[in-house]
Parts: sequence; structure tokens; C-alpha cells
Amino acid sequence: MPNHSAFLPIAALMFATGVGIPIMASLNSALGQQLGSPAAATFALFVVGAVLSAVVLAVAGAPEWSRFTFERPWLYLGAAFILFYALSITWAAPKIGVGNAIFFVLLGQLAAAALIDHFGLLGALKFELTARRVAGLVVMAVGVYLAKRTA
Repeated sequence: MPNHSAFLPIAALMFATGVGIPIMASLNSALGQQLGSPAAATFALFVVGAVLSAVVLAVAGAPEWSRFTFERPWLYLGAAFILFYALSITWAAPKIGVGNAIFFVLLGQLAAAALIDHFGLLGALKFELTARRVAGLVVMAVGVYLAKRTA
């Protein structure tokens, strides 16, 4: 693990982020039901997010505009993935429950993260997918299944 002194604060930040994901899913799915449109709720989410991002940039300082290039256009695809996530969770949560929706998202995240780490994809740090890590992922997947099983 790189930079041990920074690990715990970063881990705490990521834990808080994880706490925020089902909260966001609950709020946005409720907004989608109120508006009668998951797409409208997702649009509102992104508008508010854009305004808040602009405030953060104003406070933290924005990069030079010349840095916004399209030399590697695929780097901007994160926006499509977050849009897909927000629309999907806003639509699915009222149908299968926030917990079920988030647990399936978590399973997808675990699988994708393991592959991205193992192969160092998309510029990620490389962490070998050992038998121990695979066992941990299987235990987590079984845990998710048992936690959401309805009988």
C-alpha cells in the first residue's frame, strides 16, 4: 500500500463517500418519483452538482483552461459512467429497494475494481489479484447475497 501515513484519512474519506452513495440513491429516487421522471431527477442532480463543483473550483482554484484538452478524449467518459449510474439507481431503487440496488452496484464495483487493479487498467496502480484477494471477493459476494436474501 503506498504512503501509509495518508492511508487512514483517505480510507475515512472513501468510507464517507460510501455512506453518501445510498443516501444519494434514496434522495434521487424519491425526487424521481416526485417528478415522475428518473431522467428529470438525474438532470436536477447534475445541475446542482455542477453549481456546487463551480463553487469548489472558485474556492480551491481552477486549472488553466489550456489543460482541458482532448488529447485523450476517453478520460472524459467518467461523465457517461456517472450519468449511467445516477439514472440506473434513480430508476431501480424504487423498484427493488435501495439496499438491493446498492448491493448489486457493490458487486459490480468489486469485480471491476479487482480487474482494474490486477491489470493496472486506465492508469491505475497495479495490485495483483491473488488467491487471497479472490477469496475475499467471494466472501463479500456471498455476504451480499445472504444479507439481501428474502427467506
